[in-house]
Parts: sequence; C-alpha cells; structure tokens
Amino acid sequence: MSVYILATLDTKGAEAEYVKQLLEQQGAECVLVDTGCLGEPAVRADIGREEVFRCAGVELAGLQERKDRGKAVEAAARGAAQLVLQHWQQGKLSGVLALGGSAGTTIGTAAMRALPLGVPKVMVSTLASGQVRQYVGNKDILMLNSVVDIAGLNRISRAVLRQAAGAMAGMVRLAQAASQEQEKPLIAATMFGVTTPCVQKAREILEQAGYEVLVFHATGSGGEAMESLIREGLIAGVLDITTTELADELVGGVLSAGPERLTAAAHTGVPQVVSVGATDMVNFHAPDTVPQKFQDRRFYRHNPTVTLMRTTPEECAALGRDIAQKVSQSRGPAAVVLPLRGVSAIDASGQPFDWPEARAALFDAIRQNLAPGVELVEVDAHINDPQFAKTVAEKLLALMQAQASHKTS
Repeated sequence: MSVYILATLDTKGAEAEYVKQLLEQQGAECVLVDTGCLGEPAVRADIGREEVFRCAGVELAGLQERKDRGKAVEAAARGAAQLVLQHWQQGKLSGVLALGGSAGTTIGTAAMRALPLGVPKVMVSTLASGQVRQYVGNKDILMLNSVVDIAGLNRISRAVLRQAAGAMAGMVRLAQAASQEQEKPLIAATMFGVTTPCVQKAREILEQAGYEVLVFHATGSGGEAMESLIREGLIAGVLDITTTELADELVGGVLSAGPERLTAAAHTGVPQVVSVGATDMVNFHAPDTVPQKFQDRRFYRHNPTVTLMRTTPEECAALGRDIAQKVSQSRGPAAVVLPLRGVSAIDASGQPFDWPEARAALFDAIRQNLAPGVELVEVDAHINDPQFAKTVAEKLLALMQAQASHKTS
C-alpha cells in the first residue's frame, strides 16, 4: 500500500517531489498524482492528470482549450475524489497527503473527504489558519498551515513539509498497527451540555454490555459526522438522545447539521433509539448576533458567546412531526423515547425554558405522526434522571439483540 501525494505539478512539482523523497526515506511507498491542468508538469507523475480528469468524466484537452481555471479545479476535485476512493477500495492506498493554495486545497480535501475515517489524511495549505470547515467537513483531515506560500523550497517551506511527511509516515504506521487490534462494536450517541448526565449514565450501561460508545457533540458538525459514520457501516446502534440540531435547521440557528440529520440510521437499518434532547433551544452566538425578528423571544445566556432561544409551541410541533416522519422511515428496529418532565437541563420545573405547552406540542406531534411499526415509550421523568438514561440504554440493547437474533434465525 502507498501514500498518494496530490499536487498540481505545474506549480507545486518541486515541493511534491521533496515530500515524496522524505516519505520514501521513512520507508513509505509513494504515488505522485498530478492534479494540474493548464501548465506543464515540472516533475514526472506516477498517475498523470489525464487519469484524474478521466475519473471526473471530462477530457483534459477540452479544459485546456477553454483555459477555464475554475472548471478545471472543479473537475480535478471530482476526479481526485473518485480516483483515491477506487484505489483505496482496491487496497492500493494507505494515506493521502496533498499540498496547495486555494485550488490545491479544494482538490486535495475533496479527495480526502471521499475516504473513510481512519485513513490518514494530511493537507498542507496556505488556508489552514483560517475557517476550514468547508474543506474538512466531517472527516479526520489534518490541516497543516504552510506559513509561507507553497511557491518554491526554502528554509520555512522545507521545515513545514518535513513535518507533513513525518506526520503522514507516523499516521500510516499507527493505522496499520490499529488494523490488527480486536475492536468492540460501536454505538453512536449524541450529547449537549444540557443532556450530559443522561448520556454519561447511558454510556456506562452500554459499555458494561460490551460496546464502545462514540459521543458526538450536537453542534452541527457533530451530527454530520455521526450520520456519515452510520452511512459508512461502522455503527452497530444509535442512541440519538440529543436531536437539538433539528431545531437549528428549522428555525435558523447556527448549529444545524442540515436537512439529512436523523436519516442515516433509518435508511441503513441500524437499530436506533431517538429522543428529543435540547429541542427546547435554538443556538446563536453573542446576543448581538440574534436576528432582529427574534428580539421578543425567550432567551437564556449560556455564556458570553452562546445565546439560547426557547422554541415555541408551534416550532415544537413542527419538530415533533419532523422527528416522527424521519424515524418512521426506519428499515431496522427503532424506538422514540419521550422524557415527559423536560427535555434539557433548563427545561425543568422552575428552570428558564420550562414551558409545558411547548413540551405538549412536541410530544403530541410525535404521537400523531409516528408510524405504527415504531415503538413509542413515554417515561414520567426528566431527560437527565437516571431512570430515563436506563430506559433508553436498555431499549437500544434490546433492539440490537432482536435484530441480531432475527439475522441468525
């Protein structure tokens, strides 16, 4: 297996060749992939640009004639993603290292996002010290700041590229060692600060039953990462306690995980237990970031940079319908569990977001829209009460056991 080095070899050829030499000195096999289009390659590629663009379904000559750099970058990103995924599936690829500015980062990280978690990914980028969510997405990409532009080898660029090569070499060795380990089945769980006691208690129960629990912080990117892992087939069961990201998607908060949140387990048939944790809130940053149209709403200042807004009965009804309809699509065993005495630490008797009418609207919408084949469990407890945590954990264990028994019968 080899480390694939992605670069536009017309502008980054010397740097890519330098990284290749460093990795080979560490004992790694390397494949140099040319993702350039318009200029002549400065060094010889192991996989030429023609193959990259062929994977994207476009002809290199046509792009070169049009001299449209934007179209070339888009096609190179698609082609690189398709190429590395195919080669990983064929057992040829053990890691990806890319380097570049805005174009190289777009191409390199598109390829990395196509690969599963655990495959080493290092992006040396001039953009790495800024906002990188659009490049990293929900994957385990190491963004290394190039400090200087990647425009020739010098004292600074050589130092950074040595770090990149060393990181990749170490990551590949560790990944190979980890592949030999015996691992427990994985359960994915969602948590927010206001649902922490519930998830911690449930995790203890699940771990005692022999599972490894991955806890995802429900901040948008956390929900996206969990959905991605479920779709990749890595998750044995889902304890989706904290579905707050749906509220941000509905109302316009800053922690949305997108419209596909709460769909992966249903589509793949993975057993899931779903609850309504923190659906009493929509997230914004500092108070002055809250849109003017919400000024008359009920707020709670969680800290100087996080402002929470209480969802209304109307919004809660919409959330309940969304949750019920999505879980009703489940191809595998599923249950929805409702904490009748409150859905977050600040939605309890005497707390700032205590609003019985809003909770009733949420629960009624779920009751009315949930398909008959999905079990509905109502617990006369607060979401953070030990009784509730025990109920959801044991329900998930029962669903997973029932599915396993069905497969073996």
